[in-house]
Amino acid sequence: MHILPPALDDLIEAFGALPGVGPKTAERYAYFILRNDKHTAGKLSDALTQLHDNIGYCKKTFALVEKGKEFSDLYTDHSRNKKIIAVVAEPFDLVALEKTNEYKGTYHVLGGLISPIDGIGPEQLHIRELMQRVTEDEVEEIILATNAGVEGESTALYIQQQLRDLPVRITRLARGLPVGVDLEYADQITLSRALEGRQSI
Repeated sequence: MHILPPALDDLIEAFGALPGVGPKTAERYAYFILRNDKHTAGKLSDALTQLHDNIGYCKKTFALVEKGKEFSDLYTDHSRNKKIIAVVAEPFDLVALEKTNEYKGTYHVLGGLISPIDGIGPEQLHIRELMQRVTEDEVEEIILATNAGVEGESTALYIQQQLRDLPVRITRLARGLPVGVDLEYADQITLSRALEGRQSI
C-alpha cells in the first residue's frame, strides 16, 4: 500500500540521493515542486536534462566549461598570469577562490583527492597533466589549495614529491582555513588571508 503516490515517492527518493539531503529535506523539496505550478517543475526538469549535454571540461585546467569550448575563460584571459597555478580538488573550489578577487593566476582542477579508502589513487586525478603544464606554461609557482583534512594534506604532499625535481616554487594556503573544511565553504575573508599568507613548502 502506498501512503503517497508513486510519482511523489520517486521524486523524494531522487532528492534524497543528493549529498547532505536527509529524508525530511527531500520531502520538503518534493512537496515544494508539487505545490508550485508546472512551470517550476518543467524548468528544473529541463535544467537536469540539459546538464550533461551542455557541460564539458577545459582541456588544460579541467575546470567546467560550456560544451564545445576547448579552454576555460580563466585560462585564455590575457590578464591572468599563467605562470601561477592554484591546484584545487573540485571545480567549485575554484569558484570560492575567484570570489576573493585576490587571485590573478590560473587553476588546475584535480577532480578529487587521494583517498585509498574510496579507491581514489593519484592515477585517477589530473596530476600528470599538472606536471605537463609546469613545463608547457613555464610555471613559476604552484599553490596547493587543497583542504586541510587528511585527504587534502596527503594529496598536497604527493604533488609536492612529484614536483620536487622541477624548477617551480611550491606554496600552500596559510593555515587560516579550519581543518576538514572544504574550500568552497570557506568565507571570502578567510580565503583572501589564506592566499596572502601562503607559505613555501
